[in-house]
Parts: sequence; structure tokens; C-alpha cells
Amino acid sequence: MIVTIDGPAGSGKSTAARGLARRLGFDFIDTGAMYRAVAHSCREAGIDCTDGQQVTERARQLAIGFDGALVLLDGVDVTRELRSPSISEEASQVAQHPGVRSEMVRQQQALVAQRDLVTEGRDQGTEVFPEAECKFFLEANAEVRAARRREELLARGVEIPLEQTLEQIRQRDHRDRTREISPLRAADDAIRIDSSSLTADEVLDEFERHVRNRQRD
Repeated sequence: MIVTIDGPAGSGKSTAARGLARRLGFDFIDTGAMYRAVAHSCREAGIDCTDGQQVTERARQLAIGFDGALVLLDGVDVTRELRSPSISEEASQVAQHPGVRSEMVRQQQALVAQRDLVTEGRDQGTEVFPEAECKFFLEANAEVRAARRREELLARGVEIPLEQTLEQIRQRDHRDRTREISPLRAADDAIRIDSSSLTADEVLDEFERHVRNRQRD
């Protein structure tokens, strides 16, 4: 069974997907980390993230995988390096390139291999796994998402003004929703959940309830 969770930046997709995978005993794919891994590799190689041709060529050379919560880039654990605000911004840039998205979709689909899977991103239910048995679209208002993102950064010792974080969220939303390839949108058959006023456990409870119902069906 494949469960997809799509939604905008800061809506809580990764936290919800990891928690849901644990509750269900499913594997988990953090697709956002895959784009951050491409951005990290480009930075290390001195490649401009806005150069579509070079970034695409780089992406096609990379082997991105997971070992539990760890993100592996060509077999090396790069999990810690992928969580900086600058890498998140560059990941948003590399994700605009059609060639990069095609390569990431190829790698994501190759990771499935008939496993029970929870996967999160921005195009999982619409482009990567359109036949998934259970699809969610998780959203929250921009102000709530900015506050959550700032708290995450503060916990890692990174301090950014709330206003700056909110502006970054809005810019990311605009890029994600208006790009030509795989724009952010809810699948027609996705279950939409607004997490603005919900706790993480309440979101998880909603997800699990729907998935268990689909399993029984």
C-alpha cells in the first residue's frame, strides 16, 4: 500500500509522514530531502542551482537513498547538512528544473519495490504515485507554518526573524504553485486536512483513521 502526503512548505508533512509510517509499520521516503541532497551536491561542486542543464546532469549522477531516518548521498550520511535554511532555499531552486524533477521521480518510483510506503512531498499523489491507495493534502496558513519553521530552526541553534521566515514561506509557495512542471496542488482524490489548529498527534490520528479505513475496504 502506498500513502502519499503532499502540501506546502512547513505544513508538517515530514513529521506526519514519519509518525504515520511508524504507526503503520510502513517504510518512509522524505522526497524533500532528495532535492536538498541535489542542492547540497551542487553546492559542493560549485554548480549554480539556477543552471538547469548542469544541475540536471549532476542529479543524474547521484545515488540518493535512506537508512531509517538517515539520508544517504552516494552512500554517505548527509542528513545533518541538509537542514540549513540556505539548503532549503537552494532545493526550491533546483526543484524548478524539469530534468531534475524527472530524475527524482525516477529514483522515487524505483525505491518502492512493492513495499508498504508513506511518502511525502509536493507531487507525490499527482505525479509520482497517482495510483496510490490513500492520498492526503496537508495544509496550514502561512503564518502558522512560518512560526513552526522558526521554532524548528531555533531548536537547531539557527535564529531568523519571524518576518523573514514568513517571506521565505510565501516565496516558496509561489514558486511551488506556479512552476510549469508538477506544480503544487491537491490530487482530485486527496483527503485535505488543515493542520493550522491541530497538534501533531491530532494530525496523525486523522491520517491513521483514514488509512485504517482504506485498509479495511
